[in-house]
Amino acid sequence: MSPWEAAGILAAGIGAGTINTIVGSGSLITFPTLLAFGYPPVVANVSNSVGLVPGGVSGAIGYRRELKGQGSRVVKMCVVSALGGVAGGLLLLLLPDSAFSAIVPVLILLGIVLVIFQPKLNGWLAKRRESNHDHVVAMLVATFFCSVYGGYFGAAQGVIMMGVLGTLIHDHLQRLNAAKNVSTTVVNLSAALLFVFVAEVSWAAAGLIAVGSVIGGQLGARVGRRLPPLVLRIVIVAVGLAAIVKLLLD
Repeated sequence: MSPWEAAGILAAGIGAGTINTIVGSGSLITFPTLLAFGYPPVVANVSNSVGLVPGGVSGAIGYRRELKGQGSRVVKMCVVSALGGVAGGLLLLLLPDSAFSAIVPVLILLGIVLVIFQPKLNGWLAKRRESNHDHVVAMLVATFFCSVYGGYFGAAQGVIMMGVLGTLIHDHLQRLNAAKNVSTTVVNLSAALLFVFVAEVSWAAAGLIAVGSVIGGQLGARVGRRLPPLVLRIVIVAVGLAAIVKLLLD
């Protein structure tokens, strides 16, 4: 790995940590970066999942004030998130590499679409929060399936999770975002623990992403809300489209 590649992966980790804390689509930065530097798709995905775990912890700590009073909710979400993350990780390992290469461009495109339409999604969620009824069982079932997706390929799982929480749980968006940060971190952690023992991990890449994402997690929690959302979305869309092109051309 050249110094330029190391710097690029570290910078991508910072961006991903920041974006994951605010929006939840940071893998659309780090995964394409690893692809661009020649990592095979499955190795890139596995290394990305392992590397983003510390950043998720960093972002969750940054949102600790918004987690107050959500103990019971978050514990239940963590249980189903762990189960879903392992299930998604097993799918990644059991399905052939050709299936991953075929499915991932579609998943990245889904993530890009969700990022583009997130402002409208947030407006719709704001209207949904006028209802005072929580649908806990439905939320947990949906969280499990979101976690399976996250364990298989984590790009935009946070956006999907926010859609689930905002639709089914009556609470402020920032508090729901805090719960989302914990849930998606558990997904990445459970999948990463599986990958460490049975999959090929590029520890150099994962380590750089980990360091960068920890920095980004704190940036996202402290100053990231002040960044222009449009700029973040443009970067995510551009990098995601580049990843789709690379996957289709390889």
